Amino acid sequence: MAVQEARQGGADPAAHEGGCTCGNCPHGAREGHRRAVAAFLVKRDEYATGQGLPAAVAHSASASRQWVSEELAQAAEAVAERGRAEGAAWLARLWRRTAVVVWAGVVVLLLVQALTAIGAGWTSARTAGLLSAVLVAGTLTAASWFHRARGGALAPVIGEDNRLSTSRAVAGSWVLFLAFAVLVLVGRLAAASGHRERDALIDGLELARGAGVVTVLAVVCGIAVLVRRVVGLRVQGQRLQKVRAHRPRAADLLTDDSGRGSFADIQYVVINGVALAFAAVRLARRPDQLPDLPWGLAVVVLVSAGTYLAGKYAEGGRPVILSVVRAREAGDLDAPIRTGDDIEIRGTGFVPAGAQGADRLARMVVRVGAVNVHVPLVPVVGGFDNPTDDLLTVPVPAEVEPGRVDVQVVTAAGVETNRYTVDITE
Repeated sequence: MAVQEARQGGADPAAHEGGCTCGNCPHGAREGHRRAVAAFLVKRDEYATGQGLPAAVAHSASASRQWVSEELAQAAEAVAERGRAEGAAWLARLWRRTAVVVWAGVVVLLLVQALTAIGAGWTSARTAGLLSAVLVAGTLTAASWFHRARGGALAPVIGEDNRLSTSRAVAGSWVLFLAFAVLVLVGRLAAASGHRERDALIDGLELARGAGVVTVLAVVCGIAVLVRRVVGLRVQGQRLQKVRAHRPRAADLLTDDSGRGSFADIQYVVINGVALAFAAVRLARRPDQLPDLPWGLAVVVLVSAGTYLAGKYAEGGRPVILSVVRAREAGDLDAPIRTGDDIEIRGTGFVPAGAQGADRLARMVVRVGAVNVHVPLVPVVGGFDNPTDDLLTVPVPAEVEPGRVDVQVVTAAGVETNRYTVDITE
């Protein structure tokens, strides 16, 4: 279909193969984003070394800085557009990958059962386990198809910021495991022929047998709901800055929004993974009852959940301006702030986690009185010297009237800092 569209448009049919950059096919969107990123990095490093500046602005430091900033902002927006297209194409083809992984798990279960059945023989519990796995896999595959535009089976664990949610992933893992365990008991109950065996299977569903695992399920599901509420309220109250990602990544389960490893997330995933492995072994050993998770291990999971929730309350914070001073270069005389001067805004939290990309940095605005000043992008080799998380440099526009004016920063996440009053002289 893509080749036919290319021919109808008069383009080269090969343009829609792996090297396509138009964004109309998954491979093309991915390759187009890679090429756009590479071109942007080359342009940024060239401007950082003073190359590529037109002669009309090369004589003026302020004019060249403004021109470079505008050029980089436009190029960064093009890269961001490519990134959004690549993210949408990646999500669209993810449902097939999730379906393959799910059915691969069923095959692995069958192989394990076949190997362990050597000598011991095939039992009704193995049949019930295999049929339960097929039923769960079929349900997940159907859900993946219905949510194929949103990541397939992973759609429920993708947060509003387009990142994988650690709390939802952990809760979803426990839900799937316990659904599988109950289905195993249902299968065995359906195949049971004697009253005594049926009564034993029904007793296996008693709360006293599975109190630990049921408690863990209730806590992790409650944590998933509570964390969503906490994050939403903190964002609305401007106490937490959230920037949407281009696409979810597996590393989101263990890192914060900026990609750094998060202790709260890592310990939550590790502890629950260990508990799930223990519960799976208990189910394999005793398929006639819910896995009896020991209270010692259950308490460890509860402590881990509390640590994770406390970490969600502690993360983030509102950006703050601590001081505003006149920017001074070597050889300049000390003087008050005048219109046309550069000012340094010192503080913290100006660049939210996940907003280190040039397209997000270009959205930062400083209000000087009633005038909105876009923060100029100042490139250096390998990154940007302005803006940074704790320092911004902007010019005082000529439209600002002399006198006492308020300075306020608006971050890429839309969060406003406190107002800081400075004196502007003529």
